[in-house]
Amino acid sequence: MELIDQHTKKIMEGCKDRARDAGLSFEDETLEYIVTNRDLLELSPKVMIPTLYDYWVHDVEVLKEKGKYELYPGNPYETVINTRPAISYYNDNNPDWLNVMIFYHVIAHIDFFQNNLYFRHTWDYDFTGQALSDKRLIANLRAEKGRWVDYVIEFSRGIDNLAGYHTLLSGIHHPPALDGSEKLNFYFDLFLQEHQKVNIGKYIKEIERYNEYQEKYGELGEKTFFSEVEKKHPELKALFEKHLRDKPDHNPDIYLYLLKHSNKLAKEKNGWMRLVMQVIRNTSLFFQPQIRTKIMNEGWASYWHETLFLKDDRIKGHEVEFAKVNAGVTALPRVGLNPYALGMRLFYYIEEMVDKGKHTFAFQSLKDSIARDAFDQDTRKGHDFIFALRENYCDLTFINDFLDQDFIDRHKLFVAGKRLNKRKMVYEYYVKSRKLKAYRDMVFGSLYHPPRINVMPEFTTEKKLCLKHVFEGKPLVREYIANTMLGIEFLWGGPVMLETNEPIATPKTETKVFVVGPSGQPKEETQRPPFQWQRVLYTMENRKLTRKLL
Repeated sequence: MELIDQHTKKIMEGCKDRARDAGLSFEDETLEYIVTNRDLLELSPKVMIPTLYDYWVHDVEVLKEKGKYELYPGNPYETVINTRPAISYYNDNNPDWLNVMIFYHVIAHIDFFQNNLYFRHTWDYDFTGQALSDKRLIANLRAEKGRWVDYVIEFSRGIDNLAGYHTLLSGIHHPPALDGSEKLNFYFDLFLQEHQKVNIGKYIKEIERYNEYQEKYGELGEKTFFSEVEKKHPELKALFEKHLRDKPDHNPDIYLYLLKHSNKLAKEKNGWMRLVMQVIRNTSLFFQPQIRTKIMNEGWASYWHETLFLKDDRIKGHEVEFAKVNAGVTALPRVGLNPYALGMRLFYYIEEMVDKGKHTFAFQSLKDSIARDAFDQDTRKGHDFIFALRENYCDLTFINDFLDQDFIDRHKLFVAGKRLNKRKMVYEYYVKSRKLKAYRDMVFGSLYHPPRINVMPEFTTEKKLCLKHVFEGKPLVREYIANTMLGIEFLWGGPVMLETNEPIATPKTETKVFVVGPSGQPKEETQRPPFQWQRVLYTMENRKLTRKLL
């Protein structure tokens, strides 16, 4: 692995200039490396972060991918990493014209990473540097604690998808109120009134004194005020820290709850476990936005590599080769979902809709198809609109707000079904639905959506941890429950209980009904009874799992 040569770097810098002229925004510093396909196989399990901590699963993945590569050699074009500076990897056999296309794709990814608000918590530090520090920490702990480090990694990885990403995000998007810090609120609302029980006169004088410090010292007013208060009331600091520890979490996720409240982890001899867990949690939170913006991110990059490449004078004579490569990347499959293709076409579609003024109530209220096709207010605001989407949306809101029936009809999209042809003994694919709801549900089903499992503080004690799965129509994967709860029991240091819902066996009764088919003729269909759900309580105690119907 080595940095690209100066000739190729010059091509990259030219692409940056053209991208900025088109409105993309990104930092100047980037690192581009030349790698072989086998290098990429070894980097992929570590999510392309060379400095990520070592873990036995990574080695297994490398062996598996090398075996696949021997049978089916591939040629990945690029990979880009959201870090400071941004790092990207390229094949060692790419011609210049292909690098132009790939560089535009990478630059658009970097623009998305550095401007989309779902990545905001990743903007302030270099993750590769942090990962190197974490790797050294875990290596040192392995030398001291042995295989127990891998057990803690294993158990932490089992719940890392339950880390409180949305809690983190809400803290980023909604800064604290401007009416004072938490310590200030504690001092006036609790300490003076409940601990000191001061009268109204003294309480008002203390407020006036605080205001005087604010006027006199400005930004340092609160800090100076509390330095004087703590001289008079040295117990304030300890009481405030206890208040923070005892403060109930509104939506505590399992991971954060374990770190805060596990008596086992609180013991001095187990402090190293908290360090390992924090590494796993921070790594998970870093990659969460990439998982939640896959369609938008790849669509945005595909939109710009196509838009900018076709205007670039450096690719003359290679239009046909570009068309072949681009079609392979952005083709709409008849069965399944291609995030590159769907995201790119949605950006084009939204830009056109806004340019014509169709993203308005006036257009949406039209029922006549001819009037809808002819509608054009020529606003030319589509370019600015898609940049606003790039900044504020994730896949879920993007699909929910902008995937509509007109888009489905334009691109002839449908949901494919699969059935067994008993006469030929083969599976056949057929058009199951061309309706918006069916297609949108298929896309939603492909999005990352980990189970929502809440801690129940009202039933949890120092020895017993109670969890509840917020049921959303999909059961937990039963084969993973035992190992996951085993890990939680180990980290909690006591029994763990989990309430969830599971489908129960129903009589295999089927009814025959007649429905009107596409040709207008009635046809017979089989209807099966809907699922029935049963509340189930799992208990993990002393490494033994029990299951009880409620």
